[in-house]
Amino acid sequence: MKTIDYYMTPSSPWTYLGHRRFSEIAKRHGAHVNVKPVDFGVIFPQSGGLPLPKRAPQRQAYRLAELKRWKDHLGISLVVQPKFFPVDGGPAAQLIAAAPEGKRMALAADLLAALWKEDRNLADPGLLEEIGRKHGVGGGDKAKYESYTQEALKRSVFGAPSYVYNDEIFWGQDRLDFLDRALQK
Repeated sequence: MKTIDYYMTPSSPWTYLGHRRFSEIAKRHGAHVNVKPVDFGVIFPQSGGLPLPKRAPQRQAYRLAELKRWKDHLGISLVVQPKFFPVDGGPAAQLIAAAPEGKRMALAADLLAALWKEDRNLADPGLLEEIGRKHGVGGGDKAKYESYTQEALKRSVFGAPSYVYNDEIFWGQDRLDFLDRALQK
């Protein structure tokens, strides 16, 4: 069976933009997806990445332009500059980590949409309880979240989303076509 490790964070707009397409690609190829939410606040300093507020102004401006381009290209509803961003996505990621594997993709989709489509606060405990209850998940799993983060570091994952298939990293929702091709082999 084809297996893809999906290193993601619910606070990433790029993860949101690619989540549905990735799900469709995996399903089309009969691939099993291991959803592994990770803490990019831990990964960035070790991989040369910078959190958004520390990036140069021209990089921040280009990011907004690219988000608008991808939103239009994909025809996806996206709040480019949500009220509650940057946000601590840790509690939402821990909720995903606590979910049974078969529920993680749908739970992640709802958490991503809450921030990037509905402009809701992903760090609000009430929101997390509401979405968790919908999926039968009562709380987060910090230990699993931390374990996935360490695993991602060992596998040289450095950005979200990252899809790892046959030990090859496909970083970013804009690399989904390459993942799709790799799954065809």
